[in-house]
Amino acid sequence: MGTPKKKTKAKREKLSREQVLSSAVRFADKNGIDSLSMRRLGNELGVEAMSLYNHIENKDDLLDAMVEIVVARMEAPKLRGDWREAMRSRAHSAHGVLLAHPWATMLLVSRANVGPNMLRYVEATVGCLVQAGFTYEMADQAWNAIDSHVFGFTLQELNFPFEPSEYGAVAKQFLPMLPAAEYPHMRALSELVIEGRHDGLQDFGFGLEILLAGLEAMR
Repeated sequence: MGTPKKKTKAKREKLSREQVLSSAVRFADKNGIDSLSMRRLGNELGVEAMSLYNHIENKDDLLDAMVEIVVARMEAPKLRGDWREAMRSRAHSAHGVLLAHPWATMLLVSRANVGPNMLRYVEATVGCLVQAGFTYEMADQAWNAIDSHVFGFTLQELNFPFEPSEYGAVAKQFLPMLPAAEYPHMRALSELVIEGRHDGLQDFGFGLEILLAGLEAMR
């Protein structure tokens, strides 16, 4: 009768903060952040929920640490070299990481994230822009503008109601709502999508290049 308790105790003693956080990230990737609870995370790890508090302070500590894991996977810009290429690589890296962790974007934009990974990430970003000739004030505006594009585009991509393969059919469905006399340009664009001459896909890089070109002109 004592064997199950011994196994549970042994597992709890071997558990580490890193294991708890890794499991939490995997759970959120699969089920969403709203489904994450101490009880469910404990079930994933095969331990009682209360034992998790040996490794994390509370739910806020857990969420902050999960964001830190995600930020660590984003490419920080190098301080020397072409600033535009550094910001371009940074933005594409962040976009890719956030698509892989769909829950993370909202935590990044809704919480004060000041962990060491985030601080190093921002320090490298501001340093790259200042070394490129931006003032500190402009660097602050620049990286926030780029991040607004990253976060906004990512959220739209994750939440858009149609799959790319459905665009043509959806455009055809809505075409009767676009009489040529009233909406000539929207109808013409929709017909291009229906005919397969335009895929209708939004391009993350398109908006990013406009931002970089504008910032270069202001620099």
